Amino acid sequence: MKIKAALLAFALIGGIQAFPASANVKPIVESFAFTPDDLDLSGKSTRVDFELVVSHPSGIDNTKTDITLKNSRNDTLTTALTRTDSPIDPKKTKVTFKGFIEFPRDLATGVYSVTATEIKNNSSAGYQYSTGTIESSKIRDLIGAESGILIRSFGDLNLDYATFVGPSYDATLGIAYADPIKFNSAKQPIWKVGEALNPSDYFELKVPKLPLLISTSTPKVCTSDGKIMSFVSEGTCSFIVSTAKTSDYKAKTYSQSATISAARVKVTLVVEKIPNQTATNLPKSIEIFPVYSASAGYILPKSDTPQVCLAAGFFVRIISGGTCTLSYQSPDTATYRASDVYLQTFEIVRTPQTLEFAPSSTVDLKSKTLTLSASASSGAAVTFTAEPAANCSVTGTTLNLLKVGNCVVTAQQAGTTTIAPISKTVTISITGKAARELRTISCVKGSKKVSVTKAKPKCPKGYSRVR
Repeated sequence: MKIKAALLAFALIGGIQAFPASANVKPIVESFAFTPDDLDLSGKSTRVDFELVVSHPSGIDNTKTDITLKNSRNDTLTTALTRTDSPIDPKKTKVTFKGFIEFPRDLATGVYSVTATEIKNNSSAGYQYSTGTIESSKIRDLIGAESGILIRSFGDLNLDYATFVGPSYDATLGIAYADPIKFNSAKQPIWKVGEALNPSDYFELKVPKLPLLISTSTPKVCTSDGKIMSFVSEGTCSFIVSTAKTSDYKAKTYSQSATISAARVKVTLVVEKIPNQTATNLPKSIEIFPVYSASAGYILPKSDTPQVCLAAGFFVRIISGGTCTLSYQSPDTATYRASDVYLQTFEIVRTPQTLEFAPSSTVDLKSKTLTLSASASSGAAVTFTAEPAANCSVTGTTLNLLKVGNCVVTAQQAGTTTIAPISKTVTISITGKAARELRTISCVKGSKKVSVTKAKPKCPKGYSRVR
């Protein structure tokens, strides 16, 4: 009998017939609001109204909840919110709690977080769960005060917030930056005459809308236009990086003194001339003279003409004839300025070739075309161009004669990586007159039809033209 009962229970639950069950659920916070959320203590009223709406299928157990307001200094205010349903219905599935608080006029300004004590469901459900402490959600985009109530005095919030952090060059601060690639301790200012300090390179703004400012109290050593500080002489530079006070934020400052030493020296490089090369046996590599810098040791060249040559350490790989251009520059260091860019050029001379091209110097316009022929000593194909376009044109190896006058024809062989290009230009005189263009028309007279072909054809007398 026990086995049959178990099988019956399995069948009822497993697929033949299943009955829905009510899952245990926590009370849901439908809304948590306060009005106003931005209060000025110098205004006519300092009252803030609160409303909390919570729901649960079996009803709400609480008759009230306590509100706590707290700022960053732990200044605290409390008030109670009570249910609005009267008489209280413990089975009501959605309950509203309301209350208010009058803020004292001498309250410290700033942002006050808002929390409410937990709300529990009616135990008639056979269980009782809690919402936990209820916190206000984000209601604005003001960084550092996204939620809670803003308490101002005469418009000033005086929010004590780290509007910027840094400097990144001080690794001992242990600051985590939102952009660690830009703000890393490896990038150090150069504390030397002739250099400048841009605070945006070393201090990260946490409130991007605020300008980052820099000022100095030692203008004989360092000067500032408010955004950039320049080092003008040796000595001690004392400066302040800051964001100014606004209606929302307090002013924030960072002070430092740094010793400014003598200016960096620009490096001079000695680059020896590379002799011209021939284009035979390409590709090939040649060794080049090493270039040394006092600031960074050996300076390796970069190729500005990779279609002709490639730089690889103390060698150049030549892949085609033409002009090879290499550039050298020593980098910026804490002690030396970058050098000028030094250019080194040399020629890879391609093997010359000859071109035979001798078309007729005169041609009659009536011929309409002239076949062009040319041969290069390399055996490679020759191409042709012609001008002016009003007199002549080229299609492949055919010269099209369009009008009486001179036609300048150029034969060209483009060359290869090892053979030099070559071209030859001749002038052909197009003479004579163009053949008159003949036209044919059809004419009809009764059942008779005739065709007339002339430069200016007309139908015979008595005939009409067929259109």
